[in-house]
Amino acid sequence: MSRRSRRHSTGFGYIGFGNNQATFNQKTSTPFSVYKEKLDLEAHLHYKMHFLHKDLTKEDKQKIKDKIRKQEQKLFIKTVIISLFVFAGVAYTGYYLINQILSH
Repeated sequence: MSRRSRRHSTGFGYIGFGNNQATFNQKTSTPFSVYKEKLDLEAHLHYKMHFLHKDLTKEDKQKIKDKIRKQEQKLFIKTVIISLFVFAGVAYTGYYLINQILSH
């Protein structure tokens, strides 16, 4: 009784693709416009956003930049506050442990 031989598929390639032959043989069957419409629909349903297909004025661009800067600043402040609390907790724990070790 002979053992079955193990053969790799002809599409054996980069390990990141999971050695799947179909990855190398795929071709797009749907045009980009279909994906674009789906993206627009999803963005509108989840985020109440409409994609505008017009050039923005300088004022609109500045408003968008200011809004992004304000969001980043809020995130930075939250991160700093949380980091200070965590650092204070770690510092206090370290101080307490050092005092307990030195008192014995």
